[in-house]
Amino acid sequence: MSSNKESYLIVDGYNVIGANPDIHWNADTLENARLRLIRDLSEYQSMTGRKVFVVFDAHRSAGAQVTTELEQITVIYTKHGETADECIERLVRDYRSPHRRIYVATSDYLEQKLIFGQGAYRMSSRELIEDIKSLKGKINKRMTKNRKKNLLVDRLSPDMKKKLENWRRKK
Repeated sequence: MSSNKESYLIVDGYNVIGANPDIHWNADTLENARLRLIRDLSEYQSMTGRKVFVVFDAHRSAGAQVTTELEQITVIYTKHGETADECIERLVRDYRSPHRRIYVATSDYLEQKLIFGQGAYRMSSRELIEDIKSLKGKINKRMTKNRKKNLLVDRLSPDMKKKLENWRRKK
């Protein structure tokens, strides 16, 4: 990724949720699956610096498009009669710029071809899932490392440790 270009990631939410039944965000309910994906994408955005949009297909529901911010990412529920693919294609057109790289995460082959033709980069749902797992591993490793560094005893001088140990033992 070029340092002088901003980077966007547009995610076909239900496509990613359904890509791997073993992944932890597949939950008992669709709402829980959406919330877990949103939380994971928020962490992904924090770690990568990519602005993340996640699109959920609501074309069978009555009503207008709903766009909201959850967990620092943009969440879009499509309007009545609009598919997630149509919304993703519109977002790619709207945000396309020489100063921006746009990635689209979907495993829909036709959709990948269409967005690629519009100048976006394609990423399969499984690739995104693997990226998220990898970043979560790095976060956990960093947290474990930082947890070990944050013990007060590790920051005390040997003399102070000895004094406290003698005091504890009432010597």
